[in-house]
Amino acid sequence: MTQDRTPVVAFHRLIPGIPAPTRADRSGLGGLPTRAYRFCDAVTTATGYGWHITSPLNFSLMWDGHEVLWTCDELENEWMPLGLGAVQYPHFRARFDEEVPEDIRGYSPPFLTGLPEAGVVQMWTGLFVRTAPGWSVLTRSPVNLPRPAAYEQFEGIVEFDKWFGPLFTNIRITRTDTPIEINQLRPILQVIPIPQFAYADPILNSATVSDAFTQWGEAEWDAYRESVVIPANAEEHQAGRYAADVRRARRNAGCPFAAMAAAREANEAG
Repeated sequence: MTQDRTPVVAFHRLIPGIPAPTRADRSGLGGLPTRAYRFCDAVTTATGYGWHITSPLNFSLMWDGHEVLWTCDELENEWMPLGLGAVQYPHFRARFDEEVPEDIRGYSPPFLTGLPEAGVVQMWTGLFVRTAPGWSVLTRSPVNLPRPAAYEQFEGIVEFDKWFGPLFTNIRITRTDTPIEINQLRPILQVIPIPQFAYADPILNSATVSDAFTQWGEAEWDAYRESVVIPANAEEHQAGRYAADVRRARRNAGCPFAAMAAAREANEAG
């Protein structure tokens, strides 16, 4: 949260009853290798960064090389062409028109939209998003979960502090004549908060490159000794040394949520 306790990211469900976003799981839903989960803070931090978003509906897609077809239980598994049109979430349009102000009736967001690019479909999650001023969200496939074999997703950064709109993902089907099942057993998206200054041009243009043998001084070589030489000469190699050092630094930094993080880490270690 920001200092005035405004949420950095606020999710709004338009489709009643769909799964709520959940904090991303540092274990990769139990799929990370045990050693990575116990000792690799880099992997677990990335895996748990943000929120998992689940599809609002169990459905299937298929691309025959020319057009995209879709089906779901409501269609009794009959394959319907999507083309360049759009389809609504089952029964949502009528409920939407019943609930919204009169001038908004007829403007319910589509659930699936066929895009001009071959084999590409846009899927709405059933959510709208608002971020705190100066914050955006990165939308991407779930971090460190096995990738589906027959489709991939585009990543995007959206400044939802300026635009209150639907949270969607663009799916590119990579195999023809192969049914693709998208269900609620696996998250479809990971949403990651990002401060907008982090991708501003002055930041991205400020990176430097140095040549170690000609430009490093004692400070760099001392750091090299600390991170590489000393651990390599230790009588017993300490697994997860980086993870332990990083977590200790976080606790000592005075973060207001340090106690909560320490309790979580102790629980994971146990």
